[in-house]
Amino acid sequence: MSYPDLQSFIRALDEKGFLKRVRVEVNPVLEISAIADRMSKQPAVENFSPPGTDPVHGRWGGHALLFEKVKGHDQPVAINLFGSYERIRMALGCRDLEELAQRIESFVKPEIPTTLMEKVKMLPELVRLAGFAPRIVKHGMCQEVVHTDGADLRKLPIIQCWPHDGTAGYGGKPADVTEGTGRYITLGGVYTKDLQTGDRNVGMYRVQLFDARTMAVHWHVHHDGARHYRQYAAAGQAMPVAIVLGGDSVLPYAATCPLPPQVSELLFAGLLKGGAIELVSCRTIPMEVPASAEIVIEGWVDPNQKLWEGPFGDHTGFYSAADLYPKFTMTAITHRKSPVYPTTVVGLPPMEDYYFGKATERIFLPLLKMIVPDVIDYHLPMFGAFHHCAFVKIRKEYPYQARRVMHALWGAGQMALTKIVIIVDEHVNVHDEQDVLFHLCANTDPGRDLEQVTGPLDILDHASIYHGGGGKLGIDATRKIPGEGEIRDWPDLLCMTDGIRETIQRRWAEYGL
Repeated sequence: MSYPDLQSFIRALDEKGFLKRVRVEVNPVLEISAIADRMSKQPAVENFSPPGTDPVHGRWGGHALLFEKVKGHDQPVAINLFGSYERIRMALGCRDLEELAQRIESFVKPEIPTTLMEKVKMLPELVRLAGFAPRIVKHGMCQEVVHTDGADLRKLPIIQCWPHDGTAGYGGKPADVTEGTGRYITLGGVYTKDLQTGDRNVGMYRVQLFDARTMAVHWHVHHDGARHYRQYAAAGQAMPVAIVLGGDSVLPYAATCPLPPQVSELLFAGLLKGGAIELVSCRTIPMEVPASAEIVIEGWVDPNQKLWEGPFGDHTGFYSAADLYPKFTMTAITHRKSPVYPTTVVGLPPMEDYYFGKATERIFLPLLKMIVPDVIDYHLPMFGAFHHCAFVKIRKEYPYQARRVMHALWGAGQMALTKIVIIVDEHVNVHDEQDVLFHLCANTDPGRDLEQVTGPLDILDHASIYHGGGGKLGIDATRKIPGEGEIRDWPDLLCMTDGIRETIQRRWAEYGL
């Protein structure tokens, strides 16, 4: 079972010994993020690494943290809540991520009923799926306290993550760490609606604080929030936006998922939860938000006004460049009584966002296999910062199959942004980076096995020739077979006989080793 609200999740972490409470006063400007950064690189406190995941990097993550005294603020701050395999598993309410992947696969690829009786048997499943859709309710704890005219964003313990965050709007000078001119909401779900259909979207976009009622929303051009913004801009209308902090424990992950536009994040969250997400109507804008949220910020985005947002210390380990992004004007802040403010910090891995990425890698593997059936498994290594590198395992059956898979992946959703793809044979463990690199070095000839193309890349990739585009590299690290160019005799990989392996396994204790 997942958890119905943030504080329930925090209590569960505390009871299991996965949470540390910091009772001395800390500064939301740089100090909280520095502590969380250091904690994320500590050994994991839980002994849990689900099947099909990287066992080495799963040892990191330290404790979840709750800062009870934040300088200048009344609300405690929670961070690193999702920063381990066990904590992300708890948040999603599953035994392991593979189980969740199978559950999702059963809904996106159901067996086709062939008889009337089979159709009847499917009815309960279809009813259950319908029950995952979000449900409107009249009241929610997220509106136990409502601030409108006197609302002030600066009263929230919004953190500054890195020293030069948000400096572009202040003359390009380094941020004054005593004032925190680069404070960002980093773990808020940004709720928008399609102007034509009214369909909701939830995205995890960073939001920079400027003053008591003003922020800038950073969404990339391919994000659904940006698509909605372009609709409102074309119509010359102000765009209602809500920023949601907390709620059901599945919501932060659902907001990060690379779902297609026609798939609702709230429906997906309901599927993860096993029941509908309850929503309440906002007080000052035409939007619905989770009733169980800790804090909700309501407001409007003006399509005619933009602010210089950034730079921002990003998940790539570098500052992303400043640019013009939409201006958000707050109209209300609502919250539950005694709320907890959730946040996160991104930067040089390993950090909390790595586990969101690994959850997506595991959960979406069955869907990737549906698009590219050749794929057996894949791994997005930590050093690749999600989009830079992918290790892919295939069962090789014909010449140039690895090349085909590379190009298929470069056309598959978010995998289109992958800069380097390495294809290996089925016996290679893609979650063991040394195993992959061994076969990369052993099986490739640079003059024959490299595939270089040009295409879209992550806009945060500062090394690309163009903003959001440039070169990509595919490496065929599979065993070469006839039909793949000039190939010499290919030797066998060293391997002991099954009989000897069984003998030493049986006699190991006898050897005194």
